[in-house]
Amino acid sequence: MDFLRLPLNFGTIASSYNISQTTIERFSSSVTSQTNLNGLLEILASASEFEQLPIRPGEEESMKKLIHHLPFSFENPNYTDPHVKANALLQAHLCRRMVVGNLVFDQREVILSATRLVQAMVDVISSNGWLSLTLLTMEVCQMVTQGLLHRNSMLLQLPYFTEELVNKCQQNRIETVFDLAEMEDDDKCKLLHMSDVQVRHIARCCNQFPIIHLKYNVVGSHNVSVQVTLLRDTEVGPVIAPRYPGTKEEEGWWLVIGDTESNQLLAIKRVTLQRKSKVKLDFAAPAEAGTRNYTLYFKCDSYKGCDQQYNFTL
Repeated sequence: MDFLRLPLNFGTIASSYNISQTTIERFSSSVTSQTNLNGLLEILASASEFEQLPIRPGEEESMKKLIHHLPFSFENPNYTDPHVKANALLQAHLCRRMVVGNLVFDQREVILSATRLVQAMVDVISSNGWLSLTLLTMEVCQMVTQGLLHRNSMLLQLPYFTEELVNKCQQNRIETVFDLAEMEDDDKCKLLHMSDVQVRHIARCCNQFPIIHLKYNVVGSHNVSVQVTLLRDTEVGPVIAPRYPGTKEEEGWWLVIGDTESNQLLAIKRVTLQRKSKVKLDFAAPAEAGTRNYTLYFKCDSYKGCDQQYNFTL
Protein backbone atom coordinates (compact mmCIF):
# COMPACT_ATOMS: atom_id res chain seq x y z
CA MET A 1 0.00 0.00 0.00
CA ASP A 2 1.44 3.41 -1.01
CA PHE A 3 -0.04 6.42 0.70
CA LEU A 4 1.23 9.67 2.10
CA ARG A 5 -0.46 12.96 2.94
CA LEU A 6 -3.65 11.96 1.16
CA PRO A 7 -7.10 11.84 2.77
CA LEU A 8 -7.40 8.36 4.18
CA ASN A 9 -10.49 6.30 3.61
CA PHE A 10 -11.09 5.26 7.19
CA GLY A 11 -13.70 2.78 6.04
CA THR A 12 -11.15 1.00 3.84
CA ILE A 13 -8.63 0.74 6.68
CA ALA A 14 -11.30 -0.46 9.10
CA SER A 15 -12.44 -3.09 6.61
CA SER A 16 -8.87 -4.23 5.87
CA TYR A 17 -8.20 -4.99 9.53
CA ASN A 18 -11.74 -5.95 10.52
CA ILE A 19 -12.05 -3.18 13.12
CA SER A 20 -14.54 -0.37 13.65
CA GLN A 21 -14.33 2.95 11.84
CA THR A 22 -14.83 4.63 15.22
CA THR A 23 -11.55 3.14 16.36
CA ILE A 24 -9.69 4.43 13.30
CA GLU A 25 -11.10 7.91 13.84
CA ARG A 26 -10.10 7.76 17.50
CA PHE A 27 -6.55 6.81 16.54
CA SER A 28 -6.41 9.67 14.05
CA SER A 29 -7.64 12.29 16.54
CA SER A 30 -5.53 11.05 19.48
CA VAL A 31 -2.06 10.48 18.04
CA THR A 32 0.31 13.43 17.64
CA SER A 33 3.88 13.67 16.38
CA GLN A 34 5.02 13.79 20.03
CA THR A 35 3.24 10.60 21.16
CA ASN A 36 5.58 8.23 23.01
CA LEU A 37 5.40 4.48 23.61
CA ASN A 38 3.28 4.86 26.73
CA GLY A 39 0.89 7.07 24.77
CA LEU A 40 0.69 4.59 21.89
CA LEU A 41 -0.31 1.79 24.26
CA GLU A 42 -2.92 4.00 25.91
CA ILE A 43 -4.41 5.01 22.54
CA LEU A 44 -4.32 1.39 21.39
CA ALA A 45 -6.26 0.35 24.49
CA SER A 46 -8.83 3.08 23.86
CA ALA A 47 -10.13 1.16 20.81
CA SER A 48 -13.85 0.52 20.81
CA GLU A 49 -13.11 -3.20 20.33
CA PHE A 50 -12.23 -3.35 24.04
CA GLU A 51 -15.48 -1.81 25.31
CA GLN A 52 -17.00 -5.27 25.80
CA LEU A 53 -14.06 -6.60 27.80
CA PRO A 54 -15.74 -8.05 30.92
CA ILE A 55 -15.21 -6.47 34.33
CA ARG A 56 -16.10 -9.15 36.85
CA PRO A 57 -17.06 -8.70 40.51
CA GLY A 58 -13.95 -8.71 42.68
CA GLU A 59 -11.49 -7.96 39.87
CA GLU A 60 -10.78 -4.42 41.00
CA GLU A 61 -8.25 -5.53 43.61
CA SER A 62 -6.49 -7.80 41.09
CA MET A 63 -6.24 -4.93 38.63
CA LYS A 64 -4.79 -2.62 41.31
CA LYS A 65 -2.06 -5.14 42.10
CA LEU A 66 -1.31 -5.76 38.43
CA ILE A 67 -1.10 -2.08 37.50
CA HIS A 68 1.30 -1.47 40.39
CA HIS A 69 3.89 -3.77 38.75
CA LEU A 70 3.64 -2.61 35.12
CA PRO A 71 6.36 -0.68 33.22
CA PHE A 72 4.19 2.30 32.23
CA SER A 73 2.24 4.33 34.75
CA PHE A 74 -1.50 5.05 34.75
CA GLU A 75 -2.85 8.45 35.68
CA ASN A 76 -5.79 8.12 38.10
CA PRO A 77 -6.88 4.75 36.68
CA ASN A 78 -10.49 3.64 36.85
CA TYR A 79 -10.12 -0.03 37.73
CA THR A 80 -13.55 -0.86 36.33
CA ASP A 81 -12.85 0.72 32.92
CA PRO A 82 -12.42 -1.97 30.24
CA HIS A 83 -9.90 0.23 28.39
CA VAL A 84 -7.73 0.46 31.51
CA LYS A 85 -8.01 -3.31 31.84
CA ALA A 86 -6.99 -3.78 28.19
CA ASN A 87 -3.95 -1.54 28.67
CA ALA A 88 -2.93 -3.40 31.85
CA LEU A 89 -3.27 -6.83 30.25
CA LEU A 90 -1.33 -5.70 27.19
CA GLN A 91 1.49 -4.29 29.31
CA ALA A 92 1.55 -7.49 31.38
CA HIS A 93 2.03 -9.42 28.14
CA LEU A 94 4.88 -7.14 27.04
CA CYS A 95 6.76 -7.38 30.34
CA ARG A 96 5.91 -11.09 30.73
CA ARG A 97 4.10 -10.65 34.03
CA MET A 98 1.85 -13.62 34.72
CA VAL A 99 -1.90 -13.22 35.06
CA VAL A 100 -4.18 -15.91 36.43
CA GLY A 101 -7.77 -17.09 36.33
CA ASN A 102 -10.18 -15.43 33.91
CA LEU A 103 -7.61 -12.74 33.17
CA VAL A 104 -5.72 -15.31 31.06
CA PHE A 105 -8.67 -15.57 28.66
CA ASP A 106 -9.20 -11.81 28.66
CA GLN A 107 -5.53 -11.22 27.91
CA ARG A 108 -5.68 -13.63 24.98
CA GLU A 109 -8.49 -11.62 23.39
CA VAL A 110 -6.66 -8.35 24.03
CA ILE A 111 -3.48 -9.58 22.34
CA LEU A 112 -5.25 -11.03 19.31
CA SER A 113 -7.19 -7.79 18.84
CA ALA A 114 -4.09 -5.64 19.44
CA THR A 115 -2.28 -7.39 16.57
CA ARG A 116 -4.80 -6.03 14.08
CA LEU A 117 -5.27 -2.68 15.81
CA VAL A 118 -1.62 -1.71 15.92
CA GLN A 119 -1.18 -2.47 12.20
CA ALA A 120 -4.11 -0.18 11.47
CA MET A 121 -2.43 2.42 13.69
CA VAL A 122 0.67 2.20 11.46
CA ASP A 123 -1.49 3.12 8.46
CA VAL A 124 -3.01 6.10 10.26
CA ILE A 125 0.29 7.44 11.64
CA SER A 126 2.28 6.99 8.43
CA SER A 127 -0.33 9.00 6.51
CA ASN A 128 0.72 12.01 8.59
CA GLY A 129 4.32 11.62 7.44
CA TRP A 130 5.71 11.12 10.98
CA LEU A 131 8.78 8.98 10.42
CA SER A 132 10.03 8.17 13.92
CA LEU A 133 6.55 7.51 15.31
CA THR A 134 5.70 5.22 12.38
CA LEU A 135 8.87 3.21 13.00
CA LEU A 136 8.10 3.01 16.72
CA THR A 137 4.57 1.77 16.02
CA MET A 138 5.99 -0.93 13.75
CA GLU A 139 8.17 -2.01 16.67
CA VAL A 140 5.03 -2.21 18.83
CA CYS A 141 3.78 -4.80 16.32
CA GLN A 142 6.90 -6.87 17.05
CA MET A 143 6.46 -6.39 20.80
CA VAL A 144 2.84 -7.57 20.75
CA THR A 145 3.71 -10.67 18.71
CA GLN A 146 6.68 -11.65 20.85
CA GLY A 147 5.58 -10.49 24.30
CA LEU A 148 8.62 -8.23 24.63
CA LEU A 149 9.48 -4.67 25.54
CA HIS A 150 11.64 -2.66 23.16
CA ARG A 151 14.64 -2.92 25.50
CA ASN A 152 14.56 -6.73 25.74
CA SER A 153 17.03 -9.04 23.98
CA MET A 154 15.91 -10.68 20.75
CA LEU A 155 17.02 -14.01 22.26
CA LEU A 156 13.87 -13.97 24.40
CA GLN A 157 11.93 -14.78 21.23
CA LEU A 158 13.28 -18.32 21.42
CA PRO A 159 11.51 -21.06 23.39
CA TYR A 160 12.82 -21.83 26.91
CA PHE A 161 14.83 -18.60 27.09
CA THR A 162 14.81 -16.56 30.30
CA GLU A 163 16.55 -13.34 31.34
CA GLU A 164 19.10 -15.44 33.21
CA LEU A 165 19.93 -17.48 30.10
CA VAL A 166 20.14 -14.30 28.01
CA ASN A 167 22.68 -12.88 30.48
CA LYS A 168 24.68 -16.11 30.28
CA CYS A 169 24.68 -15.93 26.46
CA GLN A 170 25.76 -12.30 26.48
CA GLN A 171 28.64 -13.13 28.81
CA ASN A 172 29.75 -15.57 26.09
CA ARG A 173 29.33 -12.91 23.38
CA ILE A 174 26.14 -14.42 22.01
CA GLU A 175 23.94 -11.36 21.44
CA THR A 176 21.54 -12.44 18.70
CA VAL A 177 19.63 -15.43 17.39
CA PHE A 178 22.02 -15.47 14.44
CA ASP A 179 25.05 -15.67 16.77
CA LEU A 180 23.47 -18.69 18.45
CA ALA A 181 22.67 -20.35 15.13
CA GLU A 182 26.33 -20.16 14.06
CA MET A 183 27.62 -21.97 17.17
CA GLU A 184 28.88 -25.53 16.96
CA ASP A 185 26.39 -28.06 18.34
CA ASP A 186 28.64 -29.12 21.22
CA ASP A 187 29.26 -25.52 22.27
CA LYS A 188 25.56 -24.80 22.04
CA CYS A 189 24.71 -27.72 24.33
CA LYS A 190 27.28 -26.63 26.90
CA LEU A 191 26.02 -23.06 26.86
CA LEU A 192 22.30 -23.81 27.04
CA HIS A 193 22.58 -26.74 29.45
CA MET A 194 19.25 -28.23 28.31
CA SER A 195 17.98 -31.59 27.13
CA ASP A 196 18.83 -32.72 23.60
CA VAL A 197 15.19 -32.29 22.59
CA GLN A 198 15.12 -28.69 23.79
CA VAL A 199 18.44 -27.84 22.14
CA ARG A 200 17.24 -29.28 18.82
CA HIS A 201 14.00 -27.30 19.13
CA ILE A 202 15.95 -24.08 19.69
CA ALA A 203 18.26 -24.90 16.76
CA ARG A 204 15.26 -25.38 14.45
CA CYS A 205 13.82 -22.06 15.56
CA CYS A 206 17.15 -20.28 14.98
CA ASN A 207 17.30 -21.70 11.45
CA GLN A 208 13.77 -20.46 10.72
CA PHE A 209 14.46 -16.85 11.65
CA PRO A 210 14.16 -14.74 8.49
CA ILE A 211 17.45 -14.02 6.72
CA ILE A 212 16.70 -11.61 3.90
CA HIS A 213 19.16 -10.03 1.48
CA LEU A 214 18.19 -6.55 0.33
CA LYS A 215 19.56 -4.72 -2.69
CA TYR A 216 18.34 -1.35 -3.90
CA ASN A 217 18.86 1.05 -6.77
CA VAL A 218 17.97 4.75 -6.73
CA VAL A 219 16.80 6.32 -9.99
CA GLY A 220 16.14 10.03 -10.50
CA SER A 221 16.95 13.17 -8.52
CA HIS A 222 13.58 14.92 -8.12
CA ASN A 223 10.95 12.34 -9.02
CA VAL A 224 12.80 9.53 -7.31
CA SER A 225 12.21 5.80 -7.69
CA VAL A 226 13.87 3.35 -5.31
CA GLN A 227 13.83 -0.16 -6.72
CA VAL A 228 14.31 -2.84 -4.06
CA THR A 229 15.07 -6.53 -4.55
CA LEU A 230 14.47 -8.88 -1.64
CA LEU A 231 15.80 -12.44 -1.52
CA ARG A 232 14.98 -14.75 1.37
CA ASP A 233 17.33 -17.55 2.48
CA THR A 234 15.02 -19.24 4.97
CA GLU A 235 11.71 -21.02 4.43
CA VAL A 236 8.50 -19.12 5.00
CA GLY A 237 6.45 -20.62 7.81
CA PRO A 238 4.49 -19.77 10.93
CA VAL A 239 6.07 -17.06 13.07
CA ILE A 240 8.17 -18.33 15.99
CA ALA A 241 6.42 -16.63 18.90
CA PRO A 242 6.14 -18.78 22.05
CA ARG A 243 4.27 -16.02 23.91
CA TYR A 244 1.69 -15.36 21.22
CA PRO A 245 -1.74 -16.86 22.06
CA GLY A 246 -2.30 -18.56 18.74
CA THR A 247 -0.59 -19.20 15.43
CA LYS A 248 0.58 -16.30 13.29
CA GLU A 249 0.89 -17.90 9.88
CA GLU A 250 3.53 -15.59 8.42
CA GLU A 251 5.38 -12.40 9.14
CA GLY A 252 4.81 -9.19 7.21
CA TRP A 253 7.23 -6.39 6.33
CA TRP A 254 7.26 -2.70 5.55
CA LEU A 255 9.62 -0.78 3.30
CA VAL A 256 9.91 2.86 4.33
CA ILE A 257 11.88 5.81 3.00
CA GLY A 258 12.42 8.71 5.36
CA ASP A 259 14.33 11.91 5.96
CA THR A 260 15.64 11.60 9.51
CA GLU A 261 16.74 15.24 9.69
CA SER A 262 13.20 16.52 9.15
CA ASN A 263 11.55 13.39 10.62
CA GLN A 264 9.51 13.08 7.44
CA LEU A 265 8.22 9.81 6.02
CA LEU A 266 8.36 9.98 2.23
CA ALA A 267 7.17 6.56 1.05
CA ILE A 268 5.88 3.35 2.57
CA LYS A 269 4.87 -0.03 1.19
CA ARG A 270 3.62 -3.20 2.87
CA VAL A 271 5.39 -6.38 1.68
CA THR A 272 4.53 -10.05 2.05
CA LEU A 273 7.72 -11.89 1.23
CA GLN A 274 8.03 -15.43 -0.06
CA ARG A 275 11.33 -16.28 -1.76
CA LYS A 276 12.01 -13.25 -3.91
CA SER A 277 10.27 -9.92 -4.39
CA LYS A 278 10.86 -6.75 -6.34
CA VAL A 279 9.31 -3.59 -4.90
CA LYS A 280 9.36 0.03 -6.09
CA LEU A 281 8.88 3.08 -3.90
CA ASP A 282 8.41 6.53 -5.43
CA PHE A 283 8.71 9.95 -3.83
CA ALA A 284 9.35 13.56 -4.78
CA ALA A 285 12.57 15.14 -3.52
CA PRO A 286 12.79 18.93 -3.03
CA ALA A 287 13.46 20.84 -6.23
CA GLU A 288 16.04 23.13 -4.61
CA ALA A 289 19.69 22.41 -5.37
CA GLY A 290 21.65 20.72 -2.60
CA THR A 291 22.50 17.39 -1.01
CA ARG A 292 19.75 15.36 0.65
CA ASN A 293 20.28 12.38 2.93
CA TYR A 294 17.63 9.67 3.14
CA THR A 295 17.23 6.31 4.83
CA LEU A 296 15.62 3.13 3.50
CA TYR A 297 14.10 1.00 6.28
CA PHE A 298 13.03 -2.63 6.07
CA LYS A 299 10.89 -3.39 9.13
CA CYS A 300 9.29 -6.63 10.30
CA ASP A 301 5.89 -6.81 11.99
CA SER A 302 6.66 -10.00 13.94
CA TYR A 303 10.34 -10.38 14.83
CA LYS A 304 12.66 -8.16 16.83
CA GLY A 305 16.23 -7.93 15.55
CA CYS A 306 15.56 -8.63 11.86
CA ASP A 307 15.12 -5.03 10.69
CA GLN A 308 17.51 -3.41 8.22
CA GLN A 309 18.31 0.16 7.22
CA TYR A 310 20.42 1.80 4.54
CA ASN A 311 21.46 5.42 4.01
CA PHE A 312 21.61 7.02 0.58
CA THR A 313 22.23 10.52 -0.72
CA LEU A 314 20.74 12.53 -3.55
